[in-house]
Amino acid sequence: MNSVRKMAAAIAAAAVVSGSSMVTACAPQPAGVGLLTADGVTRVSVQATDYSAQLEAFNVSARKLGVVLLADGGDAANGNVVSSPASLLIGLSMLRAGASGATAAEMDAALGLPAQGRDEAMNAVLAALEEFGGDPGSVDEDNPPRKPVMHAANGLFVDQGVPTGEAYLTTLAEHFGTGVYPVNFQDEAVTGPAIDQWVSRNTGGRIKKAPAQYSPDNTFSLLNALYFAAAWQTPFDANDTSDRPFTKAGGEVINVPTMHAGIAMAYAEAPGWKAVDLPYAEGFVMRLVLPADGAPGSDGPAAVSAEVLSQAADMLSGAKQEMVQITLPKWDHKTTFELRKVFETLGLNEMLATDKDFDSIQQGMKLTQAAQAANITVAEKGTIASAVTQINADASSALVPERQMILDHPFHYQIVHVETGMPLFTGWVADPR
Repeated sequence: MNSVRKMAAAIAAAAVVSGSSMVTACAPQPAGVGLLTADGVTRVSVQATDYSAQLEAFNVSARKLGVVLLADGGDAANGNVVSSPASLLIGLSMLRAGASGATAAEMDAALGLPAQGRDEAMNAVLAALEEFGGDPGSVDEDNPPRKPVMHAANGLFVDQGVPTGEAYLTTLAEHFGTGVYPVNFQDEAVTGPAIDQWVSRNTGGRIKKAPAQYSPDNTFSLLNALYFAAAWQTPFDANDTSDRPFTKAGGEVINVPTMHAGIAMAYAEAPGWKAVDLPYAEGFVMRLVLPADGAPGSDGPAAVSAEVLSQAADMLSGAKQEMVQITLPKWDHKTTFELRKVFETLGLNEMLATDKDFDSIQQGMKLTQAAQAANITVAEKGTIASAVTQINADASSALVPERQMILDHPFHYQIVHVETGMPLFTGWVADPR
């Protein structure tokens, strides 16, 4: 590998010099590391309305990924899990853009990716989220903003001695709004902090280190970061927050700080569950899905399947707002996932094993590490959440509430972007403490 790096160094260095400057989906670049983009290529302008079928395929895929992530559980404590299926889907879509052969077919089948317009549709998702773009570092997390901040960033770090395929660079520039950062992976003292700095900047410091294990043998590290901060449309009154009982799996009853209010929101129910879309001030909702107490599997994430989530999404999208008395615990959770296990569960075995189907990215590229870190804080004023996915290779108070949503036992939640329906974050609250 060292000889390959040395032989290709001059080519890669020339490419760095010729790389054009452009506005990208990346945050400010790490100190001392330049961004290489496809020369003369700019971001393609697309509209989400032109890709409605593809967007729905993405949403189905994201719900499936969310269920698998929650079932895996990562390193979750006390049964609490928080994940970002959207971050994982975006990262895998960037990887798919450089895949071919059996790996490409396997990824399309396992993830349910659209056969046509895949990259264009993901471009549309990213463009829709950019309406709420902002600097995570500027957010006062004690006072979440009324205008939500939904910051999405894509970044790739590639070894400067191994050329990146020009066609892949073009796709990244046209549809993912980014290029690549050429670095020396063998110089861990420089490259490790550069990747960590990218992660920290793009999550407002909520995640300070890259989730995947660093290896000097790698030549490719793909990252997606999502950061979300938003105030509720109707904040909860802190004076109404009090310790209330919450029944854990197995029947143990604990007292946890719990918020309470009557709020106008979409409500849906079916045998075995009920759900609400608790609105943020603009553009997003927190979808809360509560399994029926005592229903089979109601004490674990498996109680809320991808089919239930799809049914809830369909019913809530057409539901009129009505007053709901909601009782919601506060929580502050974080989880890290080893994604290779998740990929195996999804059946992405060819993707993990191949050393030829990513040749359009780098010759002989093989995946080595993959991980995700996610966290969320939910309180009276709003929500702050962030996630990083890394893949390495080598209402009106005058209305009388008629509904109740008392979340006093384990429940599922999602943060959903209303325009596209994309579940950005998803989780399971087993113990709000």
